[in-house]
Amino acid sequence: MTSTSVPKTNSKGGFRSGASLGLRYDTPVQFIKGVGPKLGDRFKDHGVFTVQDLLEWYPRAYEDRRAARSIASLKPDELVSLRAEVVAVKSYNLGRSRRKVYDLVVRDETGKIHCKFFRVPYKGYFERFQPGSRVRVIGKVTFYRGQIEFHHPDVQDDAPDTVHDDDIVVPIYPETEGVTNRQLRKLIGYVLDELAKNLDARKPEQLPRWLLDSLKLPSRFEALGKVHRPPKDATTDFAALKSPYHHRLIFDEFFWLELWLASRKQGVAAEPGLAMDLKLESVEKLRASLPFALTGAQMRTFQEIANDLTNHRPPRPMHRLVQGDVGSGKTMVALLSGLLAIENGYQVALMVPTEILAEQHYKTARRLLEPLGITVGLFTGSIKASERAQAQQLLASGAVQLAVGTHALIEDAVGFKNLGLVVIDEQHRFGVHQRAKLKAKGKDGEYAPHFLIMTATPIPRTLAMTVYGDLDVSIIDELPKGRSPIQTRVGYESHRPKMIEFVRAQIAKGRQAYFVYPLVEESEKIDLKNAMTEFENLKEKFPEAKLGLLHGRMKPDEKEDVMRRFRDGEYQILVATTVIEVGVDVPNANVMVIEHSERFGLSQLHQLRGRVGRGEHKSYCMLMLGHAVSEEARERVNVMEETTDGFVISERDLEIRGPGEFLGTRQSGLPGFKLANIVRDARILQEARDMAFEIFSRDPRLSAIEHRPLREELLRAHGATSLASIG
Repeated sequence: MTSTSVPKTNSKGGFRSGASLGLRYDTPVQFIKGVGPKLGDRFKDHGVFTVQDLLEWYPRAYEDRRAARSIASLKPDELVSLRAEVVAVKSYNLGRSRRKVYDLVVRDETGKIHCKFFRVPYKGYFERFQPGSRVRVIGKVTFYRGQIEFHHPDVQDDAPDTVHDDDIVVPIYPETEGVTNRQLRKLIGYVLDELAKNLDARKPEQLPRWLLDSLKLPSRFEALGKVHRPPKDATTDFAALKSPYHHRLIFDEFFWLELWLASRKQGVAAEPGLAMDLKLESVEKLRASLPFALTGAQMRTFQEIANDLTNHRPPRPMHRLVQGDVGSGKTMVALLSGLLAIENGYQVALMVPTEILAEQHYKTARRLLEPLGITVGLFTGSIKASERAQAQQLLASGAVQLAVGTHALIEDAVGFKNLGLVVIDEQHRFGVHQRAKLKAKGKDGEYAPHFLIMTATPIPRTLAMTVYGDLDVSIIDELPKGRSPIQTRVGYESHRPKMIEFVRAQIAKGRQAYFVYPLVEESEKIDLKNAMTEFENLKEKFPEAKLGLLHGRMKPDEKEDVMRRFRDGEYQILVATTVIEVGVDVPNANVMVIEHSERFGLSQLHQLRGRVGRGEHKSYCMLMLGHAVSEEARERVNVMEETTDGFVISERDLEIRGPGEFLGTRQSGLPGFKLANIVRDARILQEARDMAFEIFSRDPRLSAIEHRPLREELLRAHGATSLASIG
């Protein structure tokens, strides 16, 4: 057993800052020499509580002082370092909005360049820089509106006492109020030196030796040391975060996630499931009643689901994700799967995120399934109490075989007699606990129902490996015959008269149009067009047409009335917010105008565009831009012009926005990686996934001596339930 130093206390019984300690990974950060309570609190504000947290505060870039650049030599997309003099510090509003841009102008002997910030790193950040002061600028060169500039670079004081000319490759940390890069380098260097003196103080290596050897990965402690103290012969791999040491740390972040996903998949396989037989009589009757043939992709996906439901002995619960572009026919696949479960004597739950979508699916299911003798029930929050009680009674008795609903399905009062299949549509809109509540409605907890998860937001392969890594995946990559690509054009304010005339011509032909806005009503804080004001303006522009208004603040019955009138052709134009993003199907509507399209993400634009092109008429989408549009926003709308392929769009969306925003970190369960990036590091992600699943194939219970540290870490991070199924 090793001895540890106990922090010395002061006269009041508190710990003395700067006390001499034998540092360990779990030592609180305030007890590192030179930190103390005040600086310790600043670290805690940024999630740094221990020595380990400090070592995992990784550099975001590296300044290579062997290659300091002049302003005249800069080219777009380069990550560079240069020394310069501050010319001016100014701020101004972006276009007509209240959004501020901060502009730090610097120069050297070859020219000037603007360093622009669209948010303030911290209060007082710009007060540090005065005209004539010397700075170091490290960042990526951006080409914007005909000139090169920096966006959110790292700007460091270049006073002589902060420059270490003996350091050739210098780590640059995220800008943090009250903590300079020099302080961080000094503190982290001290911690590394202290830990190097005491082998027992370091965290033991958790990855098995065979894995490290097979991938030729350095030890974790060596990797931590090198990323914070780059060797003098460091190559360009360091600046790109692609050194062997970065590889090891990135692998670790991915590996622990993938190991947890592998344990979950192992756990699902061990759960008792429902045995079903391949009964297809109702399935074939439904197919025969359809006025169209199912696509090959739909039939392939249904076959994969049918295999999950019927081919496992002993039976295990299905956990399958179905990805399909807008209009690819996922709902029909879900109904076919539901019929297979119902023929086996089980009930089916179909949960969707909005009441409009629930009502649409309910009507579709009744129209198609009631002729086959299937009883369908609707469960939403707006249903009257008496009707709700009756529907719940019928569901509990088994009389309702297919329950279509929103979050109302997971209420405690809703019970099933024999729930066998759960279908979740647009699953990223539901949290983990909501899905768990549905799972718990399996009969008396004796078994887990089968789960079929659907999304019309095509998910890039790399993201699917992190968010849905424990699921089997089916892809419906074929649109029904007769669907023609939607013609998409980007428009500016100068194009508005032409756009209005085009919409008028389409309405004259008997077609219908959507106008979508980012806001319900006018805002004092944001200068954007809004649905309520523009509804009145459009009535003046289209006196020959009838207009409907739809937004999220309306009552459910008001929304349904507006949608019914638009579906029935009573309204020629629907003015709406993004409430129509999911679940509105009007085949006669062939024009989509999205105002301030720069305010929407790519996946959302694709979903909105998918509301048209659902009938026989050629369809159009116009993406109208506001003023002072960022380069990133232009990139998004240009992608929309180039392709209608949702999977291509999703990959580009992930590249532009990053994984955290793509699905919403909180809902998706996507961890906040400190160093890893699933776009840049896709190859390492695949490597980590392969190794995690290989370990479980070698040792399903993680009982081997070399795998016990993995087991202990899973238990520490995720609790006993993470390994409950593997003993």
